[in-house]
Amino acid sequence: MGRIWRALASRHGWRAQVTAFWLGMLAVLALPPLHIIPALFLAIPGLLAMIGGAASWTAAFWIGLAWGFGFFAGGLYWITSAILTDVARFWWLVPIAVPALALPLGLFVAVPAAIAWAARPGWPRVLVFAGGFVGFELLRGTILTGFPWNLMGTVWAFDALPIQMAALIGVHGLSLITLTVAATPILDRRAFLGGVAVLAFCGAFGFARLWAPEPEPQPVGLLIVQGNIAQEVKWREESRVPILRRYVEATRDAAVQALRDLPPGYGLAVIWPETAVPFLLPNDPGARQLVAGALPQNALLLTGTVRGDFTPEGYARDLFNSLVVISPNTQVLATADKMNLVPFGEFMPLRGLLPIRLVQSTRDFTAAEERRLVVAGWLPPLVGLICYEVIFTGRIMPARRPAWIVNVTNDAWFGITAGPWQHLAAARLRAVEEGLPLARAAQTGVSAVFDARGRLVTRGPLGESAIIRALLPAPRAPTFYGYLGLALPFGLALAIFAFGWILSARNQR
Repeated sequence: MGRIWRALASRHGWRAQVTAFWLGMLAVLALPPLHIIPALFLAIPGLLAMIGGAASWTAAFWIGLAWGFGFFAGGLYWITSAILTDVARFWWLVPIAVPALALPLGLFVAVPAAIAWAARPGWPRVLVFAGGFVGFELLRGTILTGFPWNLMGTVWAFDALPIQMAALIGVHGLSLITLTVAATPILDRRAFLGGVAVLAFCGAFGFARLWAPEPEPQPVGLLIVQGNIAQEVKWREESRVPILRRYVEATRDAAVQALRDLPPGYGLAVIWPETAVPFLLPNDPGARQLVAGALPQNALLLTGTVRGDFTPEGYARDLFNSLVVISPNTQVLATADKMNLVPFGEFMPLRGLLPIRLVQSTRDFTAAEERRLVVAGWLPPLVGLICYEVIFTGRIMPARRPAWIVNVTNDAWFGITAGPWQHLAAARLRAVEEGLPLARAAQTGVSAVFDARGRLVTRGPLGESAIIRALLPAPRAPTFYGYLGLALPFGLALAIFAFGWILSARNQR
């Protein structure tokens, strides 16, 4: 391995940047859905070796930028699928959309790489880089509305066992462990064995946490309907009524049978995906009448829909991407609006300068001002997360803690790519971090139910129509991460970063 690190360190100029790009691409193999984590044990120490071989901090910066460019370009290739839903308008974006996003995201690797160059080789550089990388990962989740997609800690979300530490330190804490351990091959055998011991400890912690018996489920049956509606036909005028009828017909018989199979005293929560209904359902009594016809008594519908806030004259002041709860008598029992809107999809940043909109609406959506607890009838109180809101770790809870999480999403944008699996991995981590069960309804998949420790209860397919059923798992006590939130991984990253500099200064003396 030493020969490999020396060969990488000897590369300079454009050869170094090309090599770093492919090392970043190699790291993508560790992301969902592949989860080939051993790839990081070459991609991370390889990057550190090249940083150490750089002639200056600026050279290290360009190496880090190239690595980050490869990592984000490979991890976010599925964005092209969203563009192809309207290829006649946006064909010109196909070759440039992914690079245009991946290059600025690469800056979140380039800066830690430049800083790490100034630290002494060995543990000091490893710790400075890991702490800096996670610090900028935290920044990526907040700056310019935030885009915390494919955080390094998500590589472990292939199963519940390796992600239990997220209940203590969150996904960013997992990122810190992952980067530090993956870097050990560049040090020595003892460091590598120490890294293996850390992973073994995390596994033992996960095993112990999962060993505890699961409490009785909440008295709610879940019926998740995955309609599998292609994005390019969803909002066509001639498709709106057939799509609504498709969901109604898929639900009607399944809901009756599901209620029959539930224990006495249980209610049924039917969940449809984000904007499953191509109408402004809360504002449309006729559409609600049709929807309510699919609901037996003791059943409630939770569905994604667009809703409007209208003036008395009939003008829509605001449009919201919402989750609503509908009763069998057509009443809207509760509403939760989306807070974290998608740039260029649901609102236009730099309005007027960039004429790009990847959804059919000609108006920007309005963001909710606060995260609301959804309380409706006999349903246990819940928090509704719409689409990619579920990726915002530490920022999903309302003031009062809910009993479960509902995530509705329209992953038809992603097509049959890695995107839906990456989104699913983020949702799974939110269940572990908050100690709450999570029910997820996705337009084309992947719909799923996780318990409060992130164990998979049931899952639907990708790219197919499906109906999945489950009992709603019980919530657990608030987690350590649930109490402290992002302050905890920020403090850990800062401490690791500072300790690396202390070691670096001591080695210099």
